[in-house]
Amino acid sequence: MIPLITVVAGPVGCGKTTWIEQQLRLQQRDKVLYFSPGTGAVPIDQTRLVAEFPTVKVFNDSERVEFLNQLALADAVYLELGFYLELSAVTQILDNLHYQAIAVLPPNLQNSEWHEWANQIIPGANISNTATQARIWRASSTGEVLDENSLDEFWYELTHGAYGQVIRAKGIFNIADGRYLYADYVAGVPKNDFLELDLPRHLEGRPQRFSGIEVFAQDLDEATVAQTLGDCCLSDMAILNYQEQTKQLLAEEIEA
Repeated sequence: MIPLITVVAGPVGCGKTTWIEQQLRLQQRDKVLYFSPGTGAVPIDQTRLVAEFPTVKVFNDSERVEFLNQLALADAVYLELGFYLELSAVTQILDNLHYQAIAVLPPNLQNSEWHEWANQIIPGANISNTATQARIWRASSTGEVLDENSLDEFWYELTHGAYGQVIRAKGIFNIADGRYLYADYVAGVPKNDFLELDLPRHLEGRPQRFSGIEVFAQDLDEATVAQTLGDCCLSDMAILNYQEQTKQLLAEEIEA
């Protein structure tokens, strides 16, 4: 028997993933599946969900068949439809399986395609999108370790118009002291600080866990963004030095 499948859709930055996280905390079911198609090699939301909800089975684009095969074994299923996909993609993915359609929408949005599609409307962030020629840009930085101060400066510049009109930006980054940070920005929404994901510090060489960035912007200078982010990355020697310093500090804290 196929469980109730919940498909969540809405415009960029409105709070789709946040709503799913709220449901996961409230329901606390044993076997939960999550799939967000179209993210390719930059699965930022999937990686964050795995860190915060380790019992949830998260699927990437290459695992679509496995996702469908495991539907019958699940207690709950969430499919998040990114703003960059047509609503009709749901039918192609689920092959006409029954689902509950949830649209997370800003309060000022009226009479949209999401209103016609959804079984239920959830009030989302009061986003304001005036950019008409925006496009999405993604880049993986897996294996890279960043200097935290440089990352702070880069993120400030990115979200304050230095490289183009950014509507939404999010990323996951490995930091020199071994922490794993999630960054999130939505234009018009109060600033969120970097969130440390609940995973062990990586203090042995270059980490192979995913890191990367996704930016939705108008007139984005992609080459400069990539170059500036690359300038935040540390050499092998610098990584080793930071890791040794961090291990020493952590050991001193334990002894104290």
